[in-house]
Amino acid sequence: MSRYAKILGTGSYLPGDPVSNDELASRLAKSGIETSDEWIVSRTGIRQRHFAEPGAKTSELGVEAARRALESAGVAAAEIDLVVVATSTPDWIFPSTACLIQKALEAPGGAAFDVQAVCSGFVYALASADALIRAGTATRALVIGAEIFSGILDWNDRTTCVLFGDGAGAVVLGPSDEPGIMASRLHADGRHESILRTAGRVAGGEVTGHPYLTMDGPAVFKLAVGVLDAVGRETVEAAGITLDQVDWLIPHQANARILQATARKLGIPGERVVTTLDRHANTSAASVPLALDAAVRDGRIVSGHKVLLEGVGGGFTWGASLVRM
Repeated sequence: MSRYAKILGTGSYLPGDPVSNDELASRLAKSGIETSDEWIVSRTGIRQRHFAEPGAKTSELGVEAARRALESAGVAAAEIDLVVVATSTPDWIFPSTACLIQKALEAPGGAAFDVQAVCSGFVYALASADALIRAGTATRALVIGAEIFSGILDWNDRTTCVLFGDGAGAVVLGPSDEPGIMASRLHADGRHESILRTAGRVAGGEVTGHPYLTMDGPAVFKLAVGVLDAVGRETVEAAGITLDQVDWLIPHQANARILQATARKLGIPGERVVTTLDRHANTSAASVPLALDAAVRDGRIVSGHKVLLEGVGGGFTWGASLVRM
């Protein structure tokens, strides 16, 4: 009998109180940076975001999201034998953030590792965990997207610092006789690495290179919409269904214009697109599981629904997973 993976529960966590566009604009004005709620909303669709406290660690956000997902799934941490964490802002160079989360959850013994695919990270991590469960290497997995992007933002660059926030989302996967993860497709093209990156590293005890996020917004937009359309179609076809059979689309929550353009190209009506960008901004690898958890908890997504998850980010990376809840 074939073995498949299925999402058993979802969870998410946003640190601190929401920071509105007006509040952020006021903070930036003290440094001579001008922006406004109207400027941010009209260009991005973002109305607020959450920032972790100084000194907070990505693993701490991931642990909170993981605990909520475990509670939702009715699974004890001790039953988890695989932890995969998607993050571009790990606590340390090593050990992995996944190992630190495993330690905090008191769930040792199973495999634990990080995936670095930036904003595509959660889809990459989900596909990885799915493959390991299908292979019989793991039985119950925690897949987490967690980020503290506020630590790599240049607060003198209003074109990037208003776009991002901090947060974490998680799902619990378990074995199933029928496909829960119906299909996944992953891609990358390193030739486009320069349009979105944080090109710094630690060497000889010092930070070398550029330690802040940089982005060519128009280039990212142009590439993102095209690849999200293509990978969405590829994934749905691989699952053996058609786009009109997809109940919900959850793209990476980067920019309202990208979400709208992607949905139009795929022919998916706006009312079937889950959008939480306005509430938490771009949280990179955390954005897709944050949106998934929100739609599960408010009752939009229910058992049996087919949900197309899509990610696109620096690398340049992109991918999609079609899941049956």
